Amino acid sequence: MNGSTVTVTSPPAAHKVAARGGRTGEALIRLFFGGNAIIAVVVLVLITLFLFREGFGFFGGNLQNLRVYRSGGLEYVDIIRDQADANSALSRALSDVRVKELRGLMQKGRSLDEANGDLGAFDQFATAFSDAGTDLAGLVSDLTDQAAAVKEQTMLGSGAASVGPEDGETPSVTPAVAATVESIRASYPDYERITATMSEALRNLLANPPALTTPLAQEAFNRVNEKTREYLAAFPAQAERLRAWDPAKPVRWHQAITAFLFDQRWITASFWQDWYGIVPLLVGSIMVSIVALILAVPFGVASAIYVSEIATRPEQRLIKPYIEFIAAIPSVVLGFFGIAVVGQAIRTASESTWFHWVSFFPLSERLNVFTAGALLGLMAVPTIFTLSEDALRNVPRGFKEASYALGANRLQTIGRVIVPASLSGIMSAILLGLGRVIGETMVVLLCAGNRIAIPDFTQGLGAFFQPVHTMTGIIAQEMGEVVRGSIHYRALFMVGLVLFALTLLINLAAQRIAARYRMSIG
Repeated sequence: MNGSTVTVTSPPAAHKVAARGGRTGEALIRLFFGGNAIIAVVVLVLITLFLFREGFGFFGGNLQNLRVYRSGGLEYVDIIRDQADANSALSRALSDVRVKELRGLMQKGRSLDEANGDLGAFDQFATAFSDAGTDLAGLVSDLTDQAAAVKEQTMLGSGAASVGPEDGETPSVTPAVAATVESIRASYPDYERITATMSEALRNLLANPPALTTPLAQEAFNRVNEKTREYLAAFPAQAERLRAWDPAKPVRWHQAITAFLFDQRWITASFWQDWYGIVPLLVGSIMVSIVALILAVPFGVASAIYVSEIATRPEQRLIKPYIEFIAAIPSVVLGFFGIAVVGQAIRTASESTWFHWVSFFPLSERLNVFTAGALLGLMAVPTIFTLSEDALRNVPRGFKEASYALGANRLQTIGRVIVPASLSGIMSAILLGLGRVIGETMVVLLCAGNRIAIPDFTQGLGAFFQPVHTMTGIIAQEMGEVVRGSIHYRALFMVGLVLFALTLLINLAAQRIAARYRMSIG
């Protein structure tokens, strides 16, 4: 202002060096974390591509299996086999009725010998019921031998030819194979005669049922009676299926997909026919997850609410580390605990007289859906607890103060303000807990019973006390035994792909809910 000049000086050299060093350090940090993020994405993409490559090759092999199954006459035999198996299942149900009646008689003061004597008429009824299906089972046995030989000849005749959708709808059939298949179909008059005799015998038995004195046994027998009548009513439809069966009927390419997605059989390494239906594995995984969430959600969320809003400082320092410590227990240890303690305790309790009113007690299996679900629920508690507590603590303090200012007490503030405000975060925690549960392997492999079958839902809650197999369990159990590149090998990859898709959807849903939660809090 007085004519003097202002001189602009450059920063000292040391400052320039420091600035350049700071930028270099920041660039290195960005490179390190960015590079690791890229590696993680690349690994995930490679895993996905590997699953798709190995899994989708399964459908071509499965299509060939289905075509041989039909052209070789195995499908025809299985229609009859289903009837024979249904009769055997009804006979086993009568054995369960006998157990219930025996227990009831002994509770009334009868000795074991006296109770068995009282059951003489029932035993005659059950024996006659089982014998009614003997001829049908014999027919199935004879036809099985013929069809198994046909299958071997058909596979040899097919060779290693490709069986993609563009190929012929059925494998090549030699004259010898065709003659044997016609011989199998020629058994229909014998089938018709056997089923007519069997139907008459079963109807006569149902017309003169044995007397039962125990209400639980009578109720179980009534269910068997109803199922038997439904079984007999289905005979005409079964006969029509046999008459309409055609070994040359095309097997379309999409049936290889629907057989995997909707079939209820998972049968491998069978001399007869391999089936790769995911339904029993999916049902087992879902049932175990339901039990786990029913047990884990109340404990996890309630513990989070208590620690976040009610507990004193000493209680927080005691409770929180111990709950989070559960996550550090190896799953194989929890599995052994389930086998030795939880499963045995549940079966022992089912044999107690206190629970005699429960229709599906006592339990014959200590390893079942409930045992595995209880252990998985324990494993999911730390995940649900930690994330729920974070959601509760992130509720703005002003919400609480406003609630107290309006005269609400602590319980009202928790129930009507804090929990609703953090509900999205809690739901996200529950979904992440579900992802943790459905992807667990060792516990379900040790504690679920590993029976590949859909539980009997007619027993109501008793279905949750039956053994099942899960998607993770089947992969862990069978992957080490299969031949690389075989249809069984690729089927396991398809199961893994379905599991991958389920867990991905669960995690995406959890992220969506968490994003909504953050927006609502913001």
